[in-house]
Amino acid sequence: MTEGTSNDTTFRRVLLKLSGEALMGEQNYGLDPAKLKTIAAEIRSVTELGVQVCIVVGGGNIFRGISGAAKGLERGTADYMGMLATVMNALALQGALEGLGVTTRVQSAIPMHTVCEPYIRRRADRHMRKGRVVIFAAGTGNPYFTTDTAAALRAVEMGCDAMFKGTQVDGVYSSDPKTDKNAVRYDRLTYTEVLSRDLRVMDASAIALARENNIPILVFSLHNPGAFADVVGKKGTFTIINGEG
Repeated sequence: MTEGTSNDTTFRRVLLKLSGEALMGEQNYGLDPAKLKTIAAEIRSVTELGVQVCIVVGGGNIFRGISGAAKGLERGTADYMGMLATVMNALALQGALEGLGVTTRVQSAIPMHTVCEPYIRRRADRHMRKGRVVIFAAGTGNPYFTTDTAAALRAVEMGCDAMFKGTQVDGVYSSDPKTDKNAVRYDRLTYTEVLSRDLRVMDASAIALARENNIPILVFSLHNPGAFADVVGKKGTFTIINGEG
């Protein structure tokens, strides 16, 4: 959304959290160009509603820091490797978006001027005001923090109205619905319920940060065509996590 425009949703500015696995498609590793294009089209459909969009992407399809640490790498080193994987994903997503005519900027919390901008909050805000999609890479730039926490942090810094998490299922369940046929799906949860029930839709620090800053989290499935735009319009199937009210 450019400066001075309005939209038909209740959201002016949103953050989308994507896992690295979301970019794999049916593959076991890496990037699926077809899936990238599909996700890019979903994002474009939301920008066409006049909503400002920023994105935080994970890197688990290439390298996951905590898994690397479990295999013997020092945790800090493994986490930095995972951050570099998120930069690769961010650049791939940028290419897919710009292939559809969406102007984007990638900003990395680890400066690498040759390939993208460093993360500068006020510059990112200005890009979004001009209608550009900003993709935040390299997490928070610090080891021991997940990209979930980075997403909550960037949502707060960018003044987002809500944080959207695209997942493999259509909301938050009491357990994994793929392995537990008795899993219960929730339409609405409070931050406190997510933490007390250990639902693990996002890590605890991300949930706590969203709670402290009153940013609702909407969880939806990436597999449903048009789902992102539907949920931004508060239609379709999703779980909303917010305060007691």
